[in-house]
Amino acid sequence: MSTLLELLKDGRFHSGQALGEALGVSRSAIWKQLQLLEAELGLVVHKVRGRGYQLASPIALLSSSDITQHSSNEAWCIQIHDSIDSTNAEALRSIERGTPAPLLVLAERQTAGRGRRGRKWVSPFAENIYYSLVLRIERGMRQLEGLSLVVGLAVMHTLKECGVPGAGLKWPNDVLVGQKKIAGVLLELVGDPADVCHVVLGIGINVNMKLTEEVDQEWTSVRLQSGKLIDRNYLIARLNEVLAGYLERHRSEGFAAIQEEWERHHLWQGRSVSLIAGAHSVIGTVLGIDRQGALRLSVAGEEKVFSGGELSLRLHGES
Repeated sequence: MSTLLELLKDGRFHSGQALGEALGVSRSAIWKQLQLLEAELGLVVHKVRGRGYQLASPIALLSSSDITQHSSNEAWCIQIHDSIDSTNAEALRSIERGTPAPLLVLAERQTAGRGRRGRKWVSPFAENIYYSLVLRIERGMRQLEGLSLVVGLAVMHTLKECGVPGAGLKWPNDVLVGQKKIAGVLLELVGDPADVCHVVLGIGINVNMKLTEEVDQEWTSVRLQSGKLIDRNYLIARLNEVLAGYLERHRSEGFAAIQEEWERHHLWQGRSVSLIAGAHSVIGTVLGIDRQGALRLSVAGEEKVFSGGELSLRLHGES
């Protein structure tokens, strides 16, 4: 099926006969593969008598060689999947199998993409970036302090480079343009965080997506912001390099060295917010973050500190 996609990805018409000859199969076999493309990958294929078959729009597929070609540093080992439940889930399975880290898992499509707090991450085929990096952590809790915020900072700077100058941060793990979400981060940990463990850095970026009815919040994409079709292989290569730089700085200097930079890019700094934990909420003003990446709020004139993966932050008065 991936070979057929390679032939169709230019968005031009291809006759069933030409496709069959290229793949060494019958025209009926081509028809069956096209039905699979539509059913399994959610692609739209136009079928016109006398002209053949055409994807509704051209696609550029992920390629480890293209990513490496765009990279100036030594690249991480890369796995690319046409369709998978979730790149984070596959990354966790790779840890169970004993696959050496660092390992980067990418997918063209996720059937069960996950965001924070169990939310669905909409993952159409060949439009966005679904990215999970497996790292081995050997120096204990210090290497985990503020790590998700560091990843978000790297994502934000990469997006600014690639045509989204208005990108900014929302505590703890979102990248926004104004009030619209463009990227999110989900970290998952395996092992003993006080000793040796593995962490999966999951990143989802809306890249070329223009339409969807599945997202339940305001969103945007790099393409909508820049007005251009984006080369995802180039964006991934840049993200790898920017992220590697921040990870090395975090490893050698700790999160405290990055704290002030993160606060400068926090879109809700000084804003009145509601911090929600289950059925409970706290209203306060954002003061910043502490040296471990926890949120500092002024609540009724008193500074309070909050951290935890199940917390949700909203501007006060938002529904």
